[in-house]
Amino acid sequence: MMTTLGAELVELGDGTARIDAPILPGSLQQHGYGHAALTFAIGDSAAGYAALTMMGEDAEVLTAEMKINLLRPCAGERLIARGRVIKPGRRIVVVQASVHTVSDGTEIEIALLQGTMVPV
Repeated sequence: MMTTLGAELVELGDGTARIDAPILPGSLQQHGYGHAALTFAIGDSAAGYAALTMMGEDAEVLTAEMKINLLRPCAGERLIARGRVIKPGRRIVVVQASVHTVSDGTEIEIALLQGTMVPV
């Protein structure tokens, strides 16, 4: 899905991850804004990759639950999702992500996500 959206993992750190994605014409909703599904997808993925940085090399995670607050319409040239681990654990990992639009070099926060990842 990330390939379809044109998303790219651009940064990984201890408990952090960043994903950038263009707002493509096929990702727009009926009012011309980026669809909430695009915002959710890259936020969820950034949070998941952040969780993976806290685990062993062969680990994988699945999202058990994720909540999103859409703060503003998704208007701009591209999106930046920054995921981070709030609380690591062996059975669950609590994560958070913020998603920003970028337009003319200016970032505006448009969404906050919080959820739980489960190691598999």
